[in-house]
Order: sequence, then structure tokens, then C-alpha cells
Amino acid sequence: MFDCNDPEAAAVFWSAALGYRITERDATGVAVSGNSSAPTLLFLRSAEPKSVKNRVHLDVCPVAGSTRDDEVALLEALGAVRIDIGQSAPSWIVMADPGGNEFCVMDTVLPPEPDPFHDLEAR
Repeated sequence: MFDCNDPEAAAVFWSAALGYRITERDATGVAVSGNSSAPTLLFLRSAEPKSVKNRVHLDVCPVAGSTRDDEVALLEALGAVRIDIGQSAPSWIVMADPGGNEFCVMDTVLPPEPDPFHDLEAR
């Protein structure tokens, strides 16, 4: 669960970034899901502005056929920005989503999941 000022915008960004789909929404927030083995992310409306570094953040890894730099370019096109939190020269790139939440894009390439979204097609 992620607190945010604009749950719809956060859900649109993260569903595009992760290859997820918006699966539920109501007045309090929006849920996005991948295939059945992937976690569901819930974005809830919060009136409080983000004020400090996230206590938890996501690490995004490219999938086979993609590179870290490809993922960074895609995420920038979706509205993410590169940020400097004092990192030296790591193999990852620190970014912030449109709501200002920090995350990292890793250099490690993961194999694609088999048949993503097979359980969501009927929805």
C-alpha cells in the first residue's frame, strides 16, 4: 500500500512501468495487479504531502531483451525523473515517480514471466 495525493495518476504510472493493469478503484484508491504470482499494489489517497525519503521503495529490473538504460528511458517518458540522493557511481539509477516517490532501476536483467496477465484476461 502506498499513500499518495493522486492515486489514479500513481496507478497509471506504476501499471505502465511494471506491465500491470488497473484492477479496482473506488473513492479511496486504486489497485494494480500483474499476473497471479505478482503482488498487487494499492495506491490510497492521502492529504499529507510527501515530506521525507521513502521508508520502502521499489527496485525495478529490466526483463530479457531490455537494458537498464531502456527502462530508464521508458520511465522518463512516463513522467519519472532521475534524482540525486548522494549516490556515487552505483550500477543502479535512482529515480522518482511523478508523485516524488524514490525508486531504483537496477542493472540486473530478469527473465520474462510466462504468460503474464493470463488470470486478468477475463476481467
